[in-house]
Amino acid sequence: MNQDLEKVKVLIIGSGPAGYTAAIYASRAGLKPVLYTGGQPGGQLTITTDVENYPGYPEGIMGPEMMEDFRKQAERFGAQIRYGVVTKVDFNQKPHLITVDDSVQLLAETVIISTGASAKWLGIESETRLNGRGVSACAVCDGFFFRGQDVAIVGAGDTACEEASYLSNICNKVYMLVRRDEMRASQIMQKRVLNNPKIEVLWNTETEEILGDQEVKGVRVVNNKTQEKRDLEISGFFVAIGHQPNTEVFKDFIHMDEAGYIKTIPGTTKTNVEGVFACGDAQDNVYRQAVTAAGTGCMAALDAERYLAEMEIH
Repeated sequence: MNQDLEKVKVLIIGSGPAGYTAAIYASRAGLKPVLYTGGQPGGQLTITTDVENYPGYPEGIMGPEMMEDFRKQAERFGAQIRYGVVTKVDFNQKPHLITVDDSVQLLAETVIISTGASAKWLGIESETRLNGRGVSACAVCDGFFFRGQDVAIVGAGDTACEEASYLSNICNKVYMLVRRDEMRASQIMQKRVLNNPKIEVLWNTETEEILGDQEVKGVRVVNNKTQEKRDLEISGFFVAIGHQPNTEVFKDFIHMDEAGYIKTIPGTTKTNVEGVFACGDAQDNVYRQAVTAAGTGCMAALDAERYLAEMEIH
């Protein structure tokens, strides 16, 4: 059966900054890459309004527009962009067998995984409705828009503490909403938050509703011990309860950490499987920025190119 399948040199799975950058580099190297966009073409940036921290856009740019620029640049050099979701892989055989949308199969000499990660959300209606209008899952990306204003952040881990500290440098006041009477963050991070006069920690506090029609005007919170409700006047609402890497389909073959982030050999994008590389937020649980994702996308394409060159020599 495999004799009749389409064969590609470089298959890229995912279409955020990492995937598109890998496609740009791989096509310029003459490797004729095929990229499958996944369920969210363009990745997380397509649900981001203003991007002001990506170099080369001095006036800022809308996330979807930026991803369209990435796509056009990849296609200009000959990358094939296809819509579809990779639903199954077999990395035990060479070339690697890939199944798309449970129906189409193809063989890939190298695979670049750039499936990204999805932010975890609270799951309330107002959060979805006001996403991008004052609701964000990335303080480093969007905190700048709320300088001098009052904001709230939900979470109790190291990331939430880091982001609360970051926001306190640019915002007037930061409410930190913690569901229990303690945090799970490291002691040093907790100390940093608790000693910061601009951060007010509200313990045993859950979000009932984010207030506002077209943009965030406030948040209604409830104390889960006393059931007392309170409205906080804020203009920015940040969710920092973690991310989920989109790596489930690879779990039988690729080494990952306990959270599902792909482990790569330090200084490279190589995974434990020969000819399979990982880049972007699927393997980065620290920085999670568009610019760092693009950088690792470049690395993955160069690693794949070198691997293919070595295979030809041998």
